[in-house]
Amino acid sequence: MTTPKQLLGSIASLRLTVICLAAAFVLVFAGTLAQVRLGLFFVQEQYFQSAFIWWSPTSGSFKIPVFPGGHLIGAVLLVNLIASLIHRFTVSWRKLGIQLIHIGIIVLLAGGFATDLFSVSSYMRIKEGASKNYSEDSSRMELAVTEITDKESDQITAVPGDLLAEGGTLTPKSLPFQIVVRGFYRNSTLSMIGQDAGSAVPAATQGAGTRISVQSKPRATKMDERDVMSAVLEIIPEGKGDSLGTWLVSDVMAEAQELHLNGRHWNLELRPARYYKPYRLMLEDFSHETYPGTQIPKDFSSKVILDDDVNNDHRQVVIYMNHPFRYLGDTYYQSGFEPDNSGTVLQVVRNPSYQAPYVACVIVSLGMMFQFTFTLVGFARRAKPATAP
Repeated sequence: MTTPKQLLGSIASLRLTVICLAAAFVLVFAGTLAQVRLGLFFVQEQYFQSAFIWWSPTSGSFKIPVFPGGHLIGAVLLVNLIASLIHRFTVSWRKLGIQLIHIGIIVLLAGGFATDLFSVSSYMRIKEGASKNYSEDSSRMELAVTEITDKESDQITAVPGDLLAEGGTLTPKSLPFQIVVRGFYRNSTLSMIGQDAGSAVPAATQGAGTRISVQSKPRATKMDERDVMSAVLEIIPEGKGDSLGTWLVSDVMAEAQELHLNGRHWNLELRPARYYKPYRLMLEDFSHETYPGTQIPKDFSSKVILDDDVNNDHRQVVIYMNHPFRYLGDTYYQSGFEPDNSGTVLQVVRNPSYQAPYVACVIVSLGMMFQFTFTLVGFARRAKPATAP
């Protein structure tokens, strides 16, 4: 029978460490090759941000795991290091430096794991003179159902794009109707009816979809390309009433689709996921300088006004390259600007473990300094009698 101490020793074994490092090497190599065919974002999601790499036949009827993913390898390596520290821990000055190095590496791995799981990156585009209280995540889409009956306020119901991908019937409690997904396209192309010589058919029976056809496309793989998500939705009133028809929504459609029911009005729109803030940022001035005689950006910065009524914080902030603005857990970086210099593009990063790498580096540095000093002092003590006259 295996004792707890033997089990801990097996988990803390150096052999498991080598296996994890070898698996990580193979994963990085395979993922790098797969980027040529599948693209960076898809490989990052399927290879490095998953527990397993899955394989499925062309029919897609089932899938089986073929190799551990980045999350599983990282988790096993983290547990292995923690078990190794516990299993080999002794109260000794001689081992203190090694133990600090182990603790630093554990903090680094744990911080990286937490960053991958919980960090959120989005963008805030603001025109000069305008203000915003939300950022947008172009890697995640959502169906926004906005009631516009009351002109003074909008009630928004957001449905994540992943729920649309699952298909079926959606029944949000805030809406007096059901949403049935009749068609979902992770990547698609839209064309006007009659624009092509082929026999295109309308994608929907209501709204702009009556004049547009939609076709499925393979996932985008190039860095300068992105998927165009589209969906065909059927609206059925509450209580199993007659269908109101189908609507086409797509993230490339410039205007929202209108829906009317019992004197109430809604807009249907497929858009990047929004993260609303309890404060607003107003772009007072955007500055963009280029190198003389070229269009190469030299420096660009944003002068924004923070307006937070909740915390009674109202002040001016300047955001420029390598000088981010941190507020209530969000970090704003100067990322880009509108083509006509009429506005700014701020990258908004929310990472609860952003300090983990700094803490880990300090701990590892202290461990290395202590270990080097302790070894040097011991060597000097042993060498002193040999050199005495």
